[in-house]
Amino acid sequence: MSTDFQQARIALGQRLRELRAEGGFTGRQLAERLGWTQSKVSKLETGRQTATHDDLKAWAEGVGQPHTAAELSSRLRAFESGTRSWRRQLAAGHKPVQDTLTIEYERSTVMRAWENSLIVGMLQTADYARHIFSAYVDLHQSPRDIDDAVRARIQRQESLYRPGKHYHFLLWEPALRAVVCPPAVMAAQLDRLSGVIGLDTVSLGIVPFEAALKLPPANGFWVYDERLVIVEDWHAELWLDQPENVALYLRVWETLSGAAVYGADAHKVITRSRRALGTV
Repeated sequence: MSTDFQQARIALGQRLRELRAEGGFTGRQLAERLGWTQSKVSKLETGRQTATHDDLKAWAEGVGQPHTAAELSSRLRAFESGTRSWRRQLAAGHKPVQDTLTIEYERSTVMRAWENSLIVGMLQTADYARHIFSAYVDLHQSPRDIDDAVRARIQRQESLYRPGKHYHFLLWEPALRAVVCPPAVMAAQLDRLSGVIGLDTVSLGIVPFEAALKLPPANGFWVYDERLVIVEDWHAELWLDQPENVALYLRVWETLSGAAVYGADAHKVITRSRRALGTV
């Protein structure tokens, strides 16, 4: 968890404590009033637990200041927008996460993506996507709405063919070699990659093993226009909209793109990855 995130959570807890004190309640009294454990009240006030929006509404009403609910929710949204834990995002499954991303795709005209370990979602086949979602469901022990999540991802790919949209994808060659699904599924996935080369709305660059890199090929990220960056980690996503952060990730993307090959040369990298599967 980032320091900024924790500090924001502590600051929210301090505000909750102030409101409780202003209402004249002890922690025990408020817990009884809300039907919570006293430990929950304590953890929220000390920043050891992240409140939900429902928690904040209940707190505001419980201390007799319902008008503060909007303020509290605003504080929560402010730091949620920076760090979105998978535990919280996946509480209702993967489809709601896909639906949230679809909104950002619809809002955007130019999208850039870098992936170093798997095929970017917008270019995944349904079978490949199903294996990816299944792996993450097992990892996070989240609801198994795999079919719904796959459908949402595949439906979003329709925008690849929409005039006015521009997608710039960068993949490191290991993403083409990571056999995270049966070889036959991976072979079909690589054929899909070959098929998008040449689309008017798509630029697909592949950074080969042998390319000289000016930066390490670190974790994947998306840049939506020049207003938002989404970075994935194991425990959370980072949603970054500060101009200096967006500019930094654009520089990273441009640097990595300088090591990529395109067109016929990209086809060659895909073909050798296909041969390495032993299915041709």
